[in-house]
Amino acid sequence: MTLRLEDLNWMDVESYLQREDRLILPLGATEQHGYLSLATDTRIPLALADAASQRTNVLVAPAFPFGVSPYFAGYPGTISLRLTTYLDVLEDIVRWLHSAGFKRLLFLNGHGGNNPAAALLHELVNDLPGLRAEWYSWWQAASVVAVAHKHNLSMSHASWAEAFPFTRVADLPAGSKPEPQPRTYIPASEVRQAFGDGSYGGPYLADDAVMEELFAAALGDILELLGKL
Repeated sequence: MTLRLEDLNWMDVESYLQREDRLILPLGATEQHGYLSLATDTRIPLALADAASQRTNVLVAPAFPFGVSPYFAGYPGTISLRLTTYLDVLEDIVRWLHSAGFKRLLFLNGHGGNNPAAALLHELVNDLPGLRAEWYSWWQAASVVAVAHKHNLSMSHASWAEAFPFTRVADLPAGSKPEPQPRTYIPASEVRQAFGDGSYGGPYLADDAVMEELFAAALGDILELLGKL
């Protein structure tokens, strides 16, 4: 059974905190993902959080659906926060949770633009007594990358690696897209010209068995992290 904060009342949470102080926080984004859902970066960590909760009974916070995506300003549907805003929001969330009694926090991150916020946790664990935290960006994990390499695939934005059944909202093109020349720091006005449909290249879709293996690798990491918190 998945244990989600939005399915509880405050008395349920108080009861939970009498026996457990761990919390899983899915962090996502709302941004273009080619033919995939604009909520891809939110749906994936939330699915992983739910699966981990089913196995551990650790509570899952509501997924935070907005991240740092200024480079996709040219794609309608993208909603981005400034990095300074994101850092402030994350700090406020952690401080509120800590004051309520949540001392061990696992952040499941689904979006690369959010990664700078991981450094904030170093400051907060120094500042807040008893706080312990872990940050997990699933697509960068060695176990997940190993699955991709096993099948001679590379990880890239809005490609097969994020095309889980629950992130697909349209038919995907057949075959692969040539991988564009990597260009990290270019104005948003040039990103759409560089990447077209929004995929960063490679196959648009992989076999469902490969996706299940990818998900299982990430879930195994998450269960291990929860056990160490």
